[in-house]
Amino acid sequence: MHKSQTYQFQYALLVVILIAFFFINISLGSVNIPLRSIIGSLFGNIDNTTWDVIITNYRLPKAITSILVGSGLGVSGLLMQTLFRNPLAGPFVLGITSGASLGVALIILGSGLFGGFFATALISKWSIVIAASLGSFLVLLAVLAVSHKVRDTMAILIIGLMFGSITAAVVSVLSYFSSAEQLQQYVFWGFGSLSNLSWKELGIFFLIYLVGMILSIMSIKSLNSLLLGENYAKSLGINLKQSRFIIILATSLIAGTITAFAGPIAFIGLAIPHLTRQIFKTSNHKILLPAVFLFGAITMLICDSIAQVPGSDYTLPINAITALIGAPVVIWLLVRQRKIMF
Repeated sequence: MHKSQTYQFQYALLVVILIAFFFINISLGSVNIPLRSIIGSLFGNIDNTTWDVIITNYRLPKAITSILVGSGLGVSGLLMQTLFRNPLAGPFVLGITSGASLGVALIILGSGLFGGFFATALISKWSIVIAASLGSFLVLLAVLAVSHKVRDTMAILIIGLMFGSITAAVVSVLSYFSSAEQLQQYVFWGFGSLSNLSWKELGIFFLIYLVGMILSIMSIKSLNSLLLGENYAKSLGINLKQSRFIIILATSLIAGTITAFAGPIAFIGLAIPHLTRQIFKTSNHKILLPAVFLFGAITMLICDSIAQVPGSDYTLPINAITALIGAPVVIWLLVRQRKIMF
């Protein structure tokens, strides 16, 4: 079979799997809902009012959030691994998550500094989202400013890690002076959650995510050129500063928005690009980017379905599930292939 036909078949298979797990994710939970009722609810043919409310207000937004989070983290991880030519790079390597975490820490752990009344007033769903967004945005501005001054791409990576260390240190100081209740609230935010978004919040999330994805698609030619080194990219007429700026901006928009709305979700951004390369056997981003998009979305839907503990009232931390389920799979694939494709 010709390579292009093989890729088309793989894409079609991934789309079918994505649709299947999308409906499975909606059906599972503390109350199992039949597929027939889900399809009926989606098309306005309501046969059970209670199930319709559960699907429309809770499970459908959560499933869509899972797709956006998984695909977004996968794509932004791919961008960072290619930009820095480092298999250990992920979407949060520039300190974007650390900035978001610092913003949330200032609201939750630092709220006691403003007194009891202000502490209660400050801590709300939207205040946490805004604080996380501002924190990641400030780190983004700092990284973008550095990217214009520094020529070496690896230097940007190290500076991003240093930003992460600084914000982590500030969070540690805030944690030391915080109460047990504040620490518990901050830890729970750190677990990550896909089920807290309303349709309005999901709409805002999607708009920013879409801008980041468009910038990612615009960067495909630059990403393919960077695989062979910066000197080769220059010889092809690629504007390295501009390309680097767009790639960092795209990653920051996607990863920062995901962290603001869903919390810091680990593993997906680091592992999904590797998993995709092992299966598709290519480094061409024109093929890899949509494949990573689909793999990330499918993986997140699977992890979220497991985290719901079907038939139970318990919901496990999504961060724990992504690592426990995904890491052994990636280890097995790498051992089987005996090398990392890059």
